Amino acid sequence: MLCSLSNLDPQRLTAVQTLEKETGTTLLAFSCKDLKPTLLTAEQLAKIQKLEKELSLSLVAVDA
Repeated sequence: MLCSLSNLDPQRLTAVQTLEKETGTTLLAFSCKDLKPTLLTAEQLAKIQKLEKELSLSLVAVDA
């Protein structure tokens, strides 16, 4: 399972923002999908890791 920040439609965003104001907290919305990781060759992994380092982020290879 892989979770990422949700892209909320205006109605859902308003609901979350309202609850943030009511509770005085910052909320993060996540959406999860059941994805399987891809088996990578050593060369593929090295290329992905190089780009991760260059961009200062994490990448996940999945079977889509």
